[in-house]
Amino acid sequence: MIARRTTLGALLGMTALASFGAPAFAQQWPARPVKIIVTFPPGGASDAAARVISGPLQEKLGQTIVVDNKPGGGTTIGANAVLAAKDDHTLLLSNSAPISIAPYLFDKPPYDPLKDFVHVAYIGSVANTFVVRPAVPAKDMKELVAWIKAQGKPVPFGSGGQGSIGHIIGEMFKAELGLDMEHIGYRGAAPMFQDMMAGQLDFAVVTLTEVLPLAKDGKLRMLALTSTQKAPSAPDVPLVTDLGYPKLVAENFVGLSAPTGFPPDAQARLNKAMAEVLADPKIIERLGDLGFVTKPMSSAEFTAFVAAQVQAFQAPVKASGAKL
Repeated sequence: MIARRTTLGALLGMTALASFGAPAFAQQWPARPVKIIVTFPPGGASDAAARVISGPLQEKLGQTIVVDNKPGGGTTIGANAVLAAKDDHTLLLSNSAPISIAPYLFDKPPYDPLKDFVHVAYIGSVANTFVVRPAVPAKDMKELVAWIKAQGKPVPFGSGGQGSIGHIIGEMFKAELGLDMEHIGYRGAAPMFQDMMAGQLDFAVVTLTEVLPLAKDGKLRMLALTSTQKAPSAPDVPLVTDLGYPKLVAENFVGLSAPTGFPPDAQARLNKAMAEVLADPKIIERLGDLGFVTKPMSSAEFTAFVAAQVQAFQAPVKASGAKL
């Protein structure tokens, strides 16, 4: 009897030790609050998307979601912060800038967007737009080209930052039509719009999300969308494909990515939770009002999408001559 009690006690003790020493992912992920790092300042398209999905995603996952803005370094500061965290609870609000563009703006890329990250959950894509102040005598892209050529000096164009997708589209536009233009990178769209309102900047390339309120108020004029499909939030704005500029098609995607090594069960739960969030008509409408078009994707489909984006942007980024 004593021997049996001793054996039973030892087994219980071993079970307790095994439970205590089990890794965090023996629990259902997430085991604590989740941080989503946005590589742009507050107020931009990526930040807006993150804040739309963070609340409902928090409800699905049962843990607090914290949105943390870490701009700078051509969006690489935020991306590197995710890689450095190594805690399985820090995610990247991935988008075209840190994933498809920024690595190719450096002579020595700070990370590999396909090898160093796993791409877990797609959220949606938003078009970019060529936008001018009302005082600029250009009602369409043809008139914009003519106006730039007539200036006789480099025409500044603004974007939300060095290495942003607006920066690269502007460089592609410049190269495609042989225009004399120079880039001015702002720390987000807000200070850029302040300069446009003050008459200090005439022309910019920005995401539809950022410019919609000003365009609807008639304070800025949108000339074309860099998309292959009309935006419900801006149905009257023509597409670059319809205007004879197919090489200027470039949409800014957003999704959730994590460092390579992010556990498969966590990937599955995060993708499932995001799919449930994006199945809500109210969320689709809120994102649509920001210019985003959503689409369900598995993690494998999102990874293939990112790989195609990286491939598509590599040559234009290098050809643009843009550097960080």
